[in-house]
Amino acid sequence: MTRWWNSVPLRLATVAMVGGLAWSCSPQGDVPKDARKGPSAGLAAGYSGLGAYLAGRMAQGDGDTAAAADFLAVALARDPDNVDLLQRTFTLMIAEGRVDAAIPLALRLQELDSDAAMPVLVAGLDDARKGLMSKAESRFATLPQRGLNSLVAPLMTAWSLAGQGRYDQAVTALEPLSSTKGFAGVKIFHTALIQELAGHTAQAKAAYAQALAGQLSIRGIEASGSLSQRLGEMDDAKALYQRYHQEHPDTLLFDGALLVGQGDKIAPLVSDAQAGMAEAMFDIATLMRQGNGQDAAIVFTQLALSLRPDFPLARAVLGDMLSAQDRFDAANQVYGGIAPASSAHAYAQMRLAMNEEELGRTDQALTRLTKLAADKPDSLDPLVTKGDILRRKKRFAEAADAYGEAVARAGKDLSTQHWPLLYSQGICLERTKQWAKAEAAFKKALELKPDQPDVLNYLGYTWVDAGINLPEGRAMLEKAASLRPRDGAIVDSLGWALYRLGEYQEAVKVLERAVELKAEDPTINDHLGDAYWQVGRVTEAMFQWKRAMGLDPEPEQIEPLKLKIRSGQVPATPLAK
Repeated sequence: MTRWWNSVPLRLATVAMVGGLAWSCSPQGDVPKDARKGPSAGLAAGYSGLGAYLAGRMAQGDGDTAAAADFLAVALARDPDNVDLLQRTFTLMIAEGRVDAAIPLALRLQELDSDAAMPVLVAGLDDARKGLMSKAESRFATLPQRGLNSLVAPLMTAWSLAGQGRYDQAVTALEPLSSTKGFAGVKIFHTALIQELAGHTAQAKAAYAQALAGQLSIRGIEASGSLSQRLGEMDDAKALYQRYHQEHPDTLLFDGALLVGQGDKIAPLVSDAQAGMAEAMFDIATLMRQGNGQDAAIVFTQLALSLRPDFPLARAVLGDMLSAQDRFDAANQVYGGIAPASSAHAYAQMRLAMNEEELGRTDQALTRLTKLAADKPDSLDPLVTKGDILRRKKRFAEAADAYGEAVARAGKDLSTQHWPLLYSQGICLERTKQWAKAEAAFKKALELKPDQPDVLNYLGYTWVDAGINLPEGRAMLEKAASLRPRDGAIVDSLGWALYRLGEYQEAVKVLERAVELKAEDPTINDHLGDAYWQVGRVTEAMFQWKRAMGLDPEPEQIEPLKLKIRSGQVPATPLAK
């Protein structure tokens, strides 16, 4: 995977490209000792400068940014005048969340280039963490007013003013955001947060209402709802939370009941200017992520967490981004930092289980999901995820039980969105020879989602292969193939149905198309071999059977294939001649 700091040597490339900024850096000097405290630090310390540099670049190329940060920090210590090394080390420290180690580098970097925005931002945030809001304001004033900084600078200036108690000036500092359409929502939300921090309740409520008039956001809901609770307006808070749950019925990231339980003692979303800056960093990260700037989003999320380590939603998002890069252990460390009292805790437990499965820790994942299902008796997700894991492991009976429990939980609330659950349940029931129950599940799935190609294909194929409901099964497969003409598995099902019905010449045509679409599938090649044999193309049939044998067929396919290859005969009798 290409990393954004690899592509442009002297620039924080993704931020620069997305925001149109010159975030370039060109400093010199020793790397701080704290920069050498990563997981690979001990190993890296034994390398020569060149060796550490090469090892760091290799680690970057492999996606191991933690090791890359360690190695490049050692390389920089050996070659402190190397501008590229200094910039790369600084960037990697931020991306890895080692903000304290990056601050001395930031202070040196900003002296060398007034357009180096990221070092200015990092240094200013450090001032804010120390309570030096006036100094932070002065530093943020030097940010170039273009590109992404047209968002960053007003937000940071506003919150540094709020940190000095200059609330009216803080709100005014956000005004430039109004001129950019994509930033208007951020401006309204942060105006509300600042007004609430200032004690201007009426203005805050009005701004929250404006922010929530369009698309609901979790942070907006939490901020507005918590204010209503503190004001004793519990019905308003409940209505707001219910509105979110109605629009996002399966969410594990938000729990309105948990917030209601805190009554009027609930804390405000932002209790000081530093927390407000964390919200700003998170909002910028969200915009970067929506614009496919994943690596830039990681950087801004790490900055948010440096200001507010107990920021559950930021941790959830960071964990998701790390998971998307296959950094499952690193992601799990982040998810593990989400407190049980947080609304996002259930989501974190779900993601932990999914990553544990990716890491081969299946039993651990299943245990976690079983507990989560017990803790969240109204949620289907833990059971569905458990079923998915078991199905992938071909533990079909256990998977069918998990899916069945999820179906039972849904009860009368089953709707269109639940067709995949019934489809998965049907597959597992069919694989465990519980055909009557499987058929009922497939039919219910089609009731919820008529003409769904996957369900039509599975049910139709199973009917035809079993020699039952032949006209209905054929019609289902023809419908599925018309809906998905380039799906090799579905085209194969239709071809096999034609074969089972004795229409061999037509079956050959359809199965040849299926093999073209999905050439490496052993079942499709086996089916084509059978069809060739029925029309007298024995040599080609033998070739297809041998090819199927070399494509890792299922265990139950192996002996029939061996028999056909050995005897040159099709052992199964078609339904019709």
